[in-house]
Amino acid sequence: MTKIFTNARLILPDSEQPEDGRLIVDGDRIAAAGALTDDQSGEEVDCKGRILAPGIVDLGVFAIDKPAFHFGGITRAALMPDQSPVLDLPAMIKHNAVEGKPDLWSHPIAAATTGLEGKRLAEIGLMKRSGAKAVATGRQWVADSGIMMRLLQYCKSLELPLIVHSEDAGLTAGAVATNSETATRLGLSSAPAAAEAVSIARDIALVRETGAHVHFRQVTTEAGLDLVRAAKSEGLPISCGITPAHLLLSDIAINDFRTFTRLSPPLRCEEDRLACIGAVKDGTIDVISSGHDPRGPEDKRLPYAEALPGMAGAETLLALSLTLVRDGTVSIGRLFELLSTNPAKILGVEAGLLRPGYEADFILLDEDSPWQVDTRKMAATAGNTPFDGLPVQGRVTAIYKGGRAY
Repeated sequence: MTKIFTNARLILPDSEQPEDGRLIVDGDRIAAAGALTDDQSGEEVDCKGRILAPGIVDLGVFAIDKPAFHFGGITRAALMPDQSPVLDLPAMIKHNAVEGKPDLWSHPIAAATTGLEGKRLAEIGLMKRSGAKAVATGRQWVADSGIMMRLLQYCKSLELPLIVHSEDAGLTAGAVATNSETATRLGLSSAPAAAEAVSIARDIALVRETGAHVHFRQVTTEAGLDLVRAAKSEGLPISCGITPAHLLLSDIAINDFRTFTRLSPPLRCEEDRLACIGAVKDGTIDVISSGHDPRGPEDKRLPYAEALPGMAGAETLLALSLTLVRDGTVSIGRLFELLSTNPAKILGVEAGLLRPGYEADFILLDEDSPWQVDTRKMAATAGNTPFDGLPVQGRVTAIYKGGRAY
């Protein structure tokens, strides 16, 4: 069936601002988008002047949480291998790939090493055949440079991106915060922010040797971003991402020992936070993702040093990211490159753009609709967000997957 979405403000490729126009969907694919003539026939859907944008592709979540994803406008999610059991076998990839369909597509990411222990390469080739579109080291850093070298060579031969966690474990072992006046005053075990730059520098050196595509899942320090920026200027095949937490919060947020601010990597100093904002603005950062990691009371209602890291970020991803548009850091067109286009490109899927032939995955957005983040009302399986009580703007009013409303 053909559907025609009218009276829409479209986020089109290479467009900084929404453009008035129409979107035509034929079956589960986009047939046309833009300033179209009125001679098409089909079922009409009035968008009532709202923004029609590509569905968000959330790169690197730790749980498939459909209610939270629907609320936040996420139509595809790349699932990290840190599951129970670990996604290190073809059968696990196949099993998790069907979770959420048809209204949400899960893209399970293959574990780089068996059990994510960093000691022996997993059966990556077989997992690619089973549907894996990327490989990841999970929450861990692969400390053995020889294993990392072989891993990159293998990923290069298979044309798979490698998603890495960037903290030198020799420096961060046992730490729950970044070295700073705040951590010292609170008596928290801490690690230098340089742990990130050390790991990034090693991996960039190995990318030079292998030519493999590495995606640094979260880069949160000025030193780390400087390394990424310089490597990109060389033309190396690397990309990097960040979450709204590291763009909007500094380590001052941990002052009251609130475990919802216990993240990995930990929150950084204000200078690093501002450097992250600058890196979004100048294009060094390619992806903004939620890092969705819902943690229940058994993991968070503990002393700060004993609580597990992670935040429920899917529901707040879009609303918090729109802050960057209101502050003039990026245009709304650029924002959806960060949320949709670039992560889809890294995964190699035909999504993330309102382009003819692509999957008809899109959302309707009321960018000015106000609401308040409330942990008690969140749709996620757990409401562990450091933004509890924050007034935000921007609400998804409809979500379409393969041209169908859900």
